[in-house]
Amino acid sequence: MQIRILVVDDEKETGDYLQLLLSKAGYEVVALTDPTQVLDRLRAEDFHLVILDMMMPQMSGTEVLEKIRSFDSDIAVIVATAHPAVDTAVASLKAQASDYVKKPVEPEELLAAVEAALAKKGLSKDPEAELHRAIGRTIREARKGQELTLKQLARRTGLSVSLLSQIERAESSASISSLYKIASALRLRMAELFGGA
Repeated sequence: MQIRILVVDDEKETGDYLQLLLSKAGYEVVALTDPTQVLDRLRAEDFHLVILDMMMPQMSGTEVLEKIRSFDSDIAVIVATAHPAVDTAVASLKAQASDYVKKPVEPEELLAAVEAALAKKGLSKDPEAELHRAIGRTIREARKGQELTLKQLARRTGLSVSLLSQIERAESSASISSLYKIASALRLRMAELFGGA
């Protein structure tokens, strides 16, 4: 699934910069400079997240956020402002903003906020890749916790060191049969590989 983000900032350069940054990170991005167009765009197209400037001449970010919430109570919204203030932060939180970031935005901070806001909605750029990473992490932690080398785990499972290494690094998707062998060798229940307790 392609995650779509709507950027709303009256400064075209800022909107273009955020569009470039988020596009490079794998998102599909539409940038608007006119906050009065936001609801029409949200009605016409599906977006998963809105990044909203707080200070705009036609409408404040708080007004836009309230309008978004009256139309869609679930969409993730990150508020960005060059003038952080307690009252705007409180207003944003009251209108259920997912996060609040300072401008000029730090790329890493914004991308982390975007990922966190989407994760709260159960969205990620690639849920299958996330699952492979989670399985790989669980296997690696269990193997290291038991002080086993990849070679020793290979001997216990009958799988190659190369395949085990690829599974741990999420470079290869393991068959159910391979996961069963790994879980048995590490004395884990299958559900634990998928993050279940």
